[in-house]
Amino acid sequence: MPSVAREIGGYQYFGWSVAAYLLGSILAGACAGKLSIRFGLRRATALAGVIYAVGCAMSALAPDFLIFVAGRLVQGLGAGAIVSLCYVAITAMFPEALWPRVYGAIAGVWGAATLLGPLCGGLFAQAGFWRGAFWFFVVQAVIFVAAVMALVPRGPGTTEQGRIPGRQLALLTLGVALIAAAGVVPGGLVALLCAAFGAVAMAAMLWVNQRSPDRLLPYAAGDLTQATGLGLAVIFLCEAATVGFSVYGPTFIQVLHGADPLLSGYVIGSIAAGWTAMSFAVAGLAPRHEGLAIRTGVVIIAAGVAWGAFEMVRGGLVGITLSMVLLGAGFGICWAFLAKRVIGSAPPEEQALASAAVPTTQLIGGATGAAAAGALANALGFAHGVTPASGLAHGLPLFYAFLPLALLGLAAGWRLGRA
Repeated sequence: MPSVAREIGGYQYFGWSVAAYLLGSILAGACAGKLSIRFGLRRATALAGVIYAVGCAMSALAPDFLIFVAGRLVQGLGAGAIVSLCYVAITAMFPEALWPRVYGAIAGVWGAATLLGPLCGGLFAQAGFWRGAFWFFVVQAVIFVAAVMALVPRGPGTTEQGRIPGRQLALLTLGVALIAAAGVVPGGLVALLCAAFGAVAMAAMLWVNQRSPDRLLPYAAGDLTQATGLGLAVIFLCEAATVGFSVYGPTFIQVLHGADPLLSGYVIGSIAAGWTAMSFAVAGLAPRHEGLAIRTGVVIIAAGVAWGAFEMVRGGLVGITLSMVLLGAGFGICWAFLAKRVIGSAPPEEQALASAAVPTTQLIGGATGAAAAGALANALGFAHGVTPASGLAHGLPLFYAFLPLALLGLAAGWRLGRA
């Protein structure tokens, strides 16, 4: 991202580049289940791959940062559909007892991809050709579509129709957009109003969701007296608390610690390494230990946020790397069991919706956190880039501002672990 901004501008839109991708993923995720019902899993997944390729091409050709952000939105549409289709397929194809192992396998695939991503992006960025990374991913998407058509079983389509939860998606989009806009509008009062109305729109989305027959999230979403609601709250809060490291971490690592793009990407990629390693380590835990795993995971996530915020500004590369590994390990320890309790505690008629809600809620948290991080960064003076002086002066508030979200996630997770 720093390499992109140096060529086409857009430091003030850093949070948008992540939020747009995640917002597109949410919109597609809400429609993915219905697409698979109508067209079958194979054709729906192949279509998602084509959309992803188009988005990558848009970013590769972007003459300015707003077109780049639009490409990220389209990429998110493709990627979000693929992720949601995977979760829907898991509950349909595997017994509940095997879900933690399957989620662990998915975490392994995701971890490998997250480790390879910085390699591709960093190599192209260091060569002065960041656009080449997106062309590389266009080729990857073409291969993906071919593999889907060859390997995924043909699923029968159906004429069954389901309505897209349009009102919830509209409120969600409005909320994320208002929070992101708080960082670029003139005047402190206007920015504060944008952030406040954005939060109101997010709350209204939950209110409408509970009263609509066409839901984006399970009925219990937002109800902290039920395991499904508690689990989704943990996912949202922890993701929102940590996404700022992915948005601004590489920039701070390059500016304050003298790392090149490749190394900075791998330092942040340590989150994936810790997540993947611990996912495999705990996949075989007995059901009686699930609550302990959830509690342990959320405690470690909160500790990782607190430690990582300090190391990012005042520490060194070794400390940053270790704190990111710790942060990822927390997610890896509790994630499969969070997902199992969210899905398993939902009523039978909402099991498929609860399955899709796990990645959807993670994306909502990421989009909200990325938008908020961008708004806060611009308010702290990072709208035109980060310098060593500004980073040291204002970096700690940027990362520590999200610690309260991690602590709220810890409280919700602690209660869920007792359920």
